[in-house]
Amino acid sequence: MKKLLSTIVLTMSLSSTVCVTASAAELLIKLASPISTEKTVKTWNSAGLNTKQVMPQWISVQGNIQASQFQSFLANGSVLHVQPNYKLNVYSNPSLVKAKQNAALMKYIESLPIDVAAAKPADNPAIPDAPANTTGNDPLFSKQWGMVDNGLENALKINAGQKIIVAVIDTGVDYTHEDLLPNMWRNKNEIPNNGIDDDKNGFIDDVIGWDFLDNDNKPYDLASTNIGDLMNGANPGHGTHCAGNVGAKGGNGKGISGMNPNAQIMAMRFIGDKGGTTTGAIGAIRYAVDNGAKVLSNSWGSEGEDPAEAADNLALQEAIQYAMDKNVLFIAAAANSGNDNDGDPKKAAFPASYPHDNIISVAAIDSANGLASFSNYGAKSVDIGAPGVKIFSTTVGNHYSDTVIELLGANWDGTSMACPHVAGAAALYWSAHPEKNWKQVKDAILTSAKPIPSLTGKTLTGAKLSVENLMKVN
Repeated sequence: MKKLLSTIVLTMSLSSTVCVTASAAELLIKLASPISTEKTVKTWNSAGLNTKQVMPQWISVQGNIQASQFQSFLANGSVLHVQPNYKLNVYSNPSLVKAKQNAALMKYIESLPIDVAAAKPADNPAIPDAPANTTGNDPLFSKQWGMVDNGLENALKINAGQKIIVAVIDTGVDYTHEDLLPNMWRNKNEIPNNGIDDDKNGFIDDVIGWDFLDNDNKPYDLASTNIGDLMNGANPGHGTHCAGNVGAKGGNGKGISGMNPNAQIMAMRFIGDKGGTTTGAIGAIRYAVDNGAKVLSNSWGSEGEDPAEAADNLALQEAIQYAMDKNVLFIAAAANSGNDNDGDPKKAAFPASYPHDNIISVAAIDSANGLASFSNYGAKSVDIGAPGVKIFSTTVGNHYSDTVIELLGANWDGTSMACPHVAGAAALYWSAHPEKNWKQVKDAILTSAKPIPSLTGKTLTGAKLSVENLMKVN
């Protein structure tokens, strides 16, 4: 009761002093009592602050407000934590980073005419109905060296994969893609396009997921095709490429196959050309967990820019803990800076390096079983290796590719590509063994991995993912 009264006083004292004419700052604040959260949100909104609840005890606030204003409330226990709404992003593609270092090449690219109309497709296309089932071999499967190397065809003979929800938390998904549309998760408790929150989960018409960047029900992967924009960090369709590795429809006579060709892909968008925020990430994590996802694929994070922006991100850590408490696996890319995640914390990657046991941190390997030159590693904090160099998958606009920019020879490289291989493998195994918990699934993945010399002393297992071995685990 004392903490509740203190928090009410907090809302009154802050609302009487804020001014909304100055430039806005964003904070995430953890209150001592979840009972006071709703009152705090209403009071601060009425005072001109943009405030919303993001977790039971957490609120985000935007306006002329500083962390120093909370010192007395931190001291008396009515506020437990105050932090910035830290920025997060997908990890830089190593091929594009290398190309950008070529001054002559960059000068040539800058001289190219810009076709503004062709730079990006239209955003937020209508969500198509689920298509009729088709059958046939996947004609481009042979281009997926990662799936071949993992023995996916033999694995599917043991179990062809059942429906299980995997949330691809990323830049969105091209939900119109012919090889992803059949496997898009469908919220059966929501009536499409009626403007009503039928399932009362706080989201209107959320039939395939949610866009936490633009706050709408169409988490479309808005991708650029302009070379100059891509070289300056624009999204090339990152989430769509990841989604294909997780769960492109297999055996439908089209394109490729994901690790679980019958997975249900829940599209979660919180990152755009300028990155995303912690608020978006935790919103996506909680939505996914609360709406039935068992595996979360996370090819994003923060690496080395400011260790406080990762290590001190308590809100993100508590969202991952929430997933663990709800029996959900969190698969994370180890990052692409070539650093040891066990070493200098200023160079470590997060969330991959958080200590939560439900995290599987993934390094990237190439087709010759080498640790990718760009891949982060860590004998304690990175669990396993998976294919992450020149990876063939789905791309925006009904395309498939292992190349981001053909002119530059820039491939789809990164631990971002390795992470969804493991997420899809987890989904395949868990769908065949629904009685197991996250820990048993993680243990099965790590103990069935194939040892390779390049990962000895570089990852916890010293081994690479083998979905064929995994599916033999009882």
